[in-house]
Amino acid sequence: MSITAQTISRTTPRAPFNLPWYLRDLPKYLLTFAVMTVIYVGFRMYQGAYAISTGLDSSDPAFDVHWMRLLYLEGAFLAIVFPTLWGYLWFTRDQNLDKITPKEEIARYFTLTMWISIYTFAVYWAGSYFAEQDNSWHQVSVRDTPFTANHIIEFYFNFPFYILMGGSAWLYARTRLPLYANGISLPLTLAVVGPFMIFVSVGFNEWGHTFWFREEFFAAPIHWGFVTGVWFALGVGGILLQQVMRLIQLLDQIEDAA
Repeated sequence: MSITAQTISRTTPRAPFNLPWYLRDLPKYLLTFAVMTVIYVGFRMYQGAYAISTGLDSSDPAFDVHWMRLLYLEGAFLAIVFPTLWGYLWFTRDQNLDKITPKEEIARYFTLTMWISIYTFAVYWAGSYFAEQDNSWHQVSVRDTPFTANHIIEFYFNFPFYILMGGSAWLYARTRLPLYANGISLPLTLAVVGPFMIFVSVGFNEWGHTFWFREEFFAAPIHWGFVTGVWFALGVGGILLQQVMRLIQLLDQIEDAA
């Protein structure tokens, strides 16, 4: 092994549990995946237990106990996690990106892919079980408050949470990878900002349903913003393409050094 290759090997942190060096963050990724699954399944089970019995009438004292308290807990959780996670990613940023080794950069691309996977997993839950359920919910119950049993989970937790994950992936790339630190990546930005605009559309959606019509139709113009926001998530393919092109260059560097 050449001196350069030995240096790269020594300066690259080893992965735990005898994992390949490029998968050193896999345990954190799997743990995050498991925790998110528990959260979403827990919310769905909570809905199954209390949504019909206590979530149909906002004037019922039981609604405050089971749903408004949940809303406050979600708000407190997000108010703590948002600045904590984003602040950590920013204040621990790599300020010497021009000096990282090819192996270290490769490992960080795998970590970014894990971030993107976690982000898309959060978008999946927000846009599938809970979002599709919302249409049926409003067709069978009277919307007497914007804080319905499904909205409290969907709009006020699921949407902000996937924004948290998407913003974290964007910050990770900008602060730890030269490819994204040297300029704004269009695919990465679109993949994060597009679904973020879905959350912005929530306010317009609620206003429209309050003053225009109360019935729910998937094809209603007021819902077009949700569809457009999801389309921007296709930018994830562009992110992977950018990474593959850069990985080819880095692997060539490692091979030349060896």
